[in-house]
Amino acid sequence: MSVRKTTLLALFTTLSLAIFAIESAIPPLVPIPGIKLGLANIVTLILLRHFSARDALIVLISRILLSAFLFGQALSLIYSLIGGLCSLLVMALVMKVLQKKLIFLTGAMGGLTHNLGQLAVAFAITRTGGVAAYLPFLILSGILTGLFTGLCAGFACKLLPPFLSDIS
Repeated sequence: MSVRKTTLLALFTTLSLAIFAIESAIPPLVPIPGIKLGLANIVTLILLRHFSARDALIVLISRILLSAFLFGQALSLIYSLIGGLCSLLVMALVMKVLQKKLIFLTGAMGGLTHNLGQLAVAFAITRTGGVAAYLPFLILSGILTGLFTGLCAGFACKLLPPFLSDIS
């Protein structure tokens, strides 16, 4: 990996961590635990479009580990990690199928999958079928927030310098 690419990935990691920190300071949109915008996912979508899934994975894992370390969210580390990995896997597949077009749909699928992954972790930890009561709310919020982050990523991609395509 070139120094230039490593530096860019470090900057994207810093950007996603800053977005995560800002979003963490915003009060929840709805009074249902676990529902948030997931704005740091904008960076993941940009990386999937302009770089590779491997690069997006590096930045995603770095952000999740750093946020757990810096913001003391060790309890939510497993939720974030599983949700993020599930989301990244599905978004990479959707991005490939859609030939890097319709990034907002990729975001919607990522948001949905992230929430489903977190719900699976909650079920595995609690062994309580009651967590399934969150399913309709998490499906709806995952799709809506994913659409929003996908639209934001689409707009951001239009503003990025063209040299980004040459680095991957």
